Amino acid sequence: MLRFILSRLLSTIPVLLVVAVIVFVVLRLAPGDPAAVIAGSNATPEDILNIRQSLGLEQSMLKQFSIYMGNLLQGDFGYSFYLHKPVVSLIAQRFEPTVSIAVGTMVLAVLIAVPLGTLAAWRMGGWLDRLLAYLLIMLLSLQLQWLPVQGYKSIASGLWPWARQLVLPWIALGTVYVALLARVTRASVSEALTEDYIRTAQAKGVSQLSILFRHALANAAVPIVTVVGIGVALLIGGVVVTETVFAIPGLGSLTVEAVLSRDFPVIQGVVLFFAFSYVAINLLVDLSYLVFDPRIRY
Repeated sequence: MLRFILSRLLSTIPVLLVVAVIVFVVLRLAPGDPAAVIAGSNATPEDILNIRQSLGLEQSMLKQFSIYMGNLLQGDFGYSFYLHKPVVSLIAQRFEPTVSIAVGTMVLAVLIAVPLGTLAAWRMGGWLDRLLAYLLIMLLSLQLQWLPVQGYKSIASGLWPWARQLVLPWIALGTVYVALLARVTRASVSEALTEDYIRTAQAKGVSQLSILFRHALANAAVPIVTVVGIGVALLIGGVVVTETVFAIPGLGSLTVEAVLSRDFPVIQGVVLFFAFSYVAINLLVDLSYLVFDPRIRY
């Protein structure tokens, strides 16, 4: 297993290098001048030129790329043009809100979707199966006007103040994943309920709940965990709109700010962080298969 983990971690290096090259080239070819944004609307051409020189933007693209890659190989993601802080520091500051949204959303989705999907598979074709879609629609229409609409409080300020600010974002994102997870759970558990070991357990007089959750759901866990892992990875890299709407200072809003200010180092750093997160979460999902299905070996 150690060999598998090391090989997967080493395989992330070429992936991140390819991502770094693509992002660097696309940003340099895109319209917009970071120096002009920093200088402001009243700046003279000389002011803009001075800023470009101080940022190293007057150098050739090849020279800029060689400096960038050299710094990147040393673990240096660069320095923000606009915020005047190390990119690593900015990512660290914005990491908690984004992870709070992503993990909380998936926890909420799992707590709702897995039981619903399991029960729908148990009564497949019955009224509960048909009612599932209506329950999901009702969740989408929830109106929690007594909760804060915008803002974020660190988990250090207390568990309830932290959660209270995130309930609406969790619901806004979670309803989509509830539908997906419930569907996958229903299909997986339905298939597991047709297996011979289920009939054996029924013949032995095992209770329905035990058959449903200890046998069927446990053996259907691999596809469910796969969807959960992919969902968390996608949420970490895809909360831009949610963080903007709810004014949450996470990595999504940092990305928007960096794009608007043409802050190349920040955009490059955040994209690389998203890419690494996606690979790392997929690795954890692969390793979790060993827990849920002992027959799997690496």
